[in-house]
Amino acid sequence: MYSDPMFARLGFGLGLRLPHYQDVVEGDPRVDWWEVISENFLVAGGNPRRVLRLVCDRWPVVLHGVSLSIGSVDPVDADYLARLAALADEVDPPYVSDHLCWSGLGGHSAHDLWPMPYTEEALDLVVDKVGRVQDRLRRRILLENPSSYVTFAASSLGEAEFLAEVARRADCGILLDVNNIYVSSTNHGWDAHAYLAAIPPDRVAQIHLAGHSDHGTHLLDTHDHPVCEAVWQLYAAAVARFGAVSTMIERDDDIPSLADLIEELDRARAIAGSAAPPALREAAGG
Repeated sequence: MYSDPMFARLGFGLGLRLPHYQDVVEGDPRVDWWEVISENFLVAGGNPRRVLRLVCDRWPVVLHGVSLSIGSVDPVDADYLARLAALADEVDPPYVSDHLCWSGLGGHSAHDLWPMPYTEEALDLVVDKVGRVQDRLRRRILLENPSSYVTFAASSLGEAEFLAEVARRADCGILLDVNNIYVSSTNHGWDAHAYLAAIPPDRVAQIHLAGHSDHGTHLLDTHDHPVCEAVWQLYAAAVARFGAVSTMIERDDDIPSLADLIEELDRARAIAGSAAPPALREAAGG
């Protein structure tokens, strides 16, 4: 039905960020693939698109969005979706992803990623909207588990069960953010390992790793710190369950040098090399 495989194994990547543009296009960094924020490249022309073309010539590039608002009762913005489809046609990314959340209402975007109530009604809504998006893009999308700071009394399903059922019914993939699992599990008292156990391995296409900030009463997903030890341990458990799926590190604030990020990415490589079961390492090319 869709043009993409289910799912390509890309290795280990980083987010392509402005401070590293020159180092990336002029050098040969030890990175297997790059992820870009879709919204930063929707406007044709200009330096961002020039850099994107140069990077696409040398590496796989995946698109990661923040504006789909798949959990909103509003329909998906048709203009946004058309521009995203045009960008995807140009880049031909192995994955296009966004978040299992809502970020707008009544035609107004708040530029925040708000959690959803996990109910049967919400499940029907999200499955229908994912189907419409995938039909327009002519490819599967991935949905990422959000970090969250509140839950809804109306929820009848756990977040992991809800995400798994969306993936099954909508025939989409999952972008599993290990840091977000840790942040949300700490904030709400969830069992992070039970969360992993509820996610179907055949639907996990990509893994995110990132840092967060500790505010004492709660953790905040800020992408401004290195990956912490507890998240590395949870990543090892994720690799043991899902194999060495495509993994990348997000860093969006207090951004270090590209060399420092690659050194951090090498730890993900090492963990995946030792934690994945032999059969899954072989399937991933390791």
